[in-house]
Amino acid sequence: MFLYEKNFELQKAKALESLKEALEKGLVDKDIISLLKKINSLENYFTTSSCSGRISVMQMPDFGDKLNAVWLGKWHREVELEEVLEAIGKHSEGMLWFMLHSPILHISAKTLKDAVELLNLAISCGFKHSNIKSISHKKLVVEIRSTERMDVPLGMNGELWVSEDYLKRIVEIANLQLRRAKEKLRRLENEIERLLKA
Repeated sequence: MFLYEKNFELQKAKALESLKEALEKGLVDKDIISLLKKINSLENYFTTSSCSGRISVMQMPDFGDKLNAVWLGKWHREVELEEVLEAIGKHSEGMLWFMLHSPILHISAKTLKDAVELLNLAISCGFKHSNIKSISHKKLVVEIRSTERMDVPLGMNGELWVSEDYLKRIVEIANLQLRRAKEKLRRLENEIERLLKA
């Protein structure tokens, strides 16, 4: 038996306690809570982190400097053009980005067999970029991730490089992509529910 199998129950108990605290503080995306609870109800799995997918506007001091970046707007739902324009209006320095990121979940599995089964299930639900993120003596983690993504540079140091009409179009595309990603989450939740009833 691998060490991560021996420590699994202890790690799961700690992770569930952390999730409980995060839920109490309102730090978990509301539209993914039901899925997290179902995954954590499965005997051989527990969630360690998650995001239900988001659209955001970010100000970065320098290209690639995410450590010192500032969120000007962040939504885990579809957005209106006016909301994006309001966020852009806060931009003063550095690079300005409009981004869409797909849902992402990190899930610990008890055995390699469990990890492979979950990975195959996620891929069948449309999460094509899913993988086994970590195999070590301490943990075994599956990353569930999809293909929806946009990283669009909008301007720099307060100067906007794009027109409002262009922004309107990328907001429409981002909303469409996010809608598609959320549908994959619903498919995954239905499959997990089926496993719970089996």
